[in-house]
Amino acid sequence: MKTCIACGMPMRETSDFAMGDESKDYCVHCADEDGSMQTFEQKKEALTNFIIKTQGLDREAAEAAALSSMEKLPAWKNG
Repeated sequence: MKTCIACGMPMRETSDFAMGDESKDYCVHCADEDGSMQTFEQKKEALTNFIIKTQGLDREAAEAAALSSMEKLPAWKNG
């Protein structure tokens, strides 16, 4: 089982992978429509919105949580 390098999601099924391509290191949620990986800013915004929706944090706190989570992931370590 692979873990998405951009969000940390476990990728267990083919449908979890970007474009259903199991050779990709990132998941369907971290891919643009063309199958490329989202940029840092796109992922930060999406993750911030997800945290607001699921945890009820305000934008500032949610963005801080998103950045804290992202800095631990391989895709963003040098970003």
